[in-house]
Amino acid sequence: MLSPTDPAPDRKSIPQVDFDLDDLDADEEKYLDFYRKVAVHEDMLVPLAEHHDGPHSYYVLFDRTATWGHPGVPQVLAVHLQRDHEKRTFSFEHAPLPLPAMAQSWLIHRGCPRDAIALAPLGPPPADEATRALERRLAGDGDHYAMGYSYTSDDPEDMVIVVALRALDERAPSPFRVVVEEVDTETWTHTLREGGFDTLGEALQWCDDRLSGQAGPLPPVRPAAAANRQAGLPKAPAPRPPGRSR
Repeated sequence: MLSPTDPAPDRKSIPQVDFDLDDLDADEEKYLDFYRKVAVHEDMLVPLAEHHDGPHSYYVLFDRTATWGHPGVPQVLAVHLQRDHEKRTFSFEHAPLPLPAMAQSWLIHRGCPRDAIALAPLGPPPADEATRALERRLAGDGDHYAMGYSYTSDDPEDMVIVVALRALDERAPSPFRVVVEEVDTETWTHTLREGGFDTLGEALQWCDDRLSGQAGPLPPVRPAAAANRQAGLPKAPAPRPPGRSR
């Protein structure tokens, strides 16, 4: 998919990822596990951002093989490596995620400095300040939400990513959010927008409608002040939205 993080058409300019693990193979099972889960398509992983701090390395990668896999799967991979040169081994965590900002958040939550994991300009840039602001916020407080659903569409006529999120704080306004990334192929820019929902079912229905081209505008996120006023009223407890963990 030619997403906002897809490499430029000139393949000669596509950077290559280097996990720097050649001498860290003492734990063969760990090495094979990393190969099967991450490095099997190493030549198809494009680094959108990376940061190295002593034994730690953090990567935001675009997986060019994902487009050939199961429809809708995330095409961004976050990887955290921790090397132990004395023992000649390493440990790793990884997560496929639909948006680069979510991969940045995942890495920041695992110790990567926020200002050290800026994205390389490899794809269509943000179309406006609203997009840039939402990407910064997702990278900064993305660990406040749990991802419940995502779908990445490769359709060249409608390149879109939809993500449904649930706030971990039950007091949050609009406890279910939908984030939508769209690519404008004429201007070669991308936009990111957010909507707020009261139930998971409503959020998923909007995602389905957007993927079929039938969605209306995203409903606004309810302001926190309004949510707090509602929370202070002496009413009976609201029913738990479907899908919320107990």
